[in-house]
Amino acid sequence: MPAQTSTDDPSEAIVAAWRAESARLVGALTRMTRDVELAEDLAQDALVAALEQWPTAGVPDNPGAWLMTTAKRRGIDHFRRADVLRRKVAELGHAGGGEEETMPDLDAQVDHIEDDVLRLIFLTCHPALTAESRAALTLRLVGGLTTGEIARGFLTAESAMGQRISRAKKTLTEAHVGFDLPTGAERTRRLDDVMAVIYLIFNEGYTATTGKDWMRTDLSNEAMRLARTLAALAPDEPEALGLQALLEMQGSRMPARLDESGAPVLLEAQDRTQWDRLLIRRGTAALRQAELLASRGKPVGKYFLQASIARQHARAERAEDTDWRQIATLYDVLADAAPGPVVEVNRAVAHGRAFGPHAGLAVLERLDAGALGDSPLIPSVRGDLLERAGLHGQASEAFSDAAARSRNESERALLQRRSKLNLAQGPG
Repeated sequence: MPAQTSTDDPSEAIVAAWRAESARLVGALTRMTRDVELAEDLAQDALVAALEQWPTAGVPDNPGAWLMTTAKRRGIDHFRRADVLRRKVAELGHAGGGEEETMPDLDAQVDHIEDDVLRLIFLTCHPALTAESRAALTLRLVGGLTTGEIARGFLTAESAMGQRISRAKKTLTEAHVGFDLPTGAERTRRLDDVMAVIYLIFNEGYTATTGKDWMRTDLSNEAMRLARTLAALAPDEPEALGLQALLEMQGSRMPARLDESGAPVLLEAQDRTQWDRLLIRRGTAALRQAELLASRGKPVGKYFLQASIARQHARAERAEDTDWRQIATLYDVLADAAPGPVVEVNRAVAHGRAFGPHAGLAVLERLDAGALGDSPLIPSVRGDLLERAGLHGQASEAFSDAAARSRNESERALLQRRSKLNLAQGPG
């Protein structure tokens, strides 16, 4: 679909068009040139041309088509110059042997646009790259974010992030990575990588690991957009729909996660009237579609199950209405399907709410204390369960331990407050 702009302001139109069209643009150009770095350069050239021309010539009726046409013309010029250079070198007797390269047919009809975006998502999440590089490259090429925006999101210097993205593109080039969609088992493995990267981006925005702010909503919003894109491009994959459902239902809480002073508000204390009902409806619809596919024999996994848990929270108009027994049951299933320390910590929370704090502590005690390294998650959950059990002295120590581990200022302040409150209530 072409980008639709609701304003005649050239600057706003350019931003809107770029965010809507950049993935399709880079994806189509990569398919045509077989060079992701060149494709991005051509797309950037088109963006520069828009910045130069739209303020005086006006915003075109179809901004996406204008950007594509301009980028293709730049590509044709690039290959013509390269072809002329090869011919001159050949005339001078310095050309190497072998077959001559043929110029890609950039004038060919640009079709299968949605497949191009899907290919691009799979390309940016190639296993040759590290998880961090996958996330950065996905935000850059698929999300259309600038290097500076990505760097700010991950609290990294712009120059360092630029180098990381550049290295990632070079790695793909050196590995001779193809642009064709993987099939069979390889597609399944790569789809898991794609979803893991989108989930990583969302979580970093939802609860930031470092910095002053507890949330970076721009990252979470971008992850939700990517999840919707993936689900639309792979509508027969229940897990892709499950990921969309999970992120949207969890993301619906973001307006209520900070108070007026910017301090974190925990789930049970949130004003649920502030939850985004549109995101809940979208997430619920995606989960229902995933359930329909599951009823027809399609396999489901951790994102589907986590979305089912998120739906239980979304259904509860008040915190006390939450069906914690159902959530605990779902976490038990999730622990079998996708075991891991984070699942166990969340299972401890669910059992603590459903069956009492000592039941939650029993789940937590079976988990290795170092399972999550220096993460504050385990001691913070232990502190919460101890607080609910009336063991305030131990709870204070656990919250203090969690605060010492946290690298996020807002989270650290919250944990320190809870430590002091429990200390003031005595040993319990």
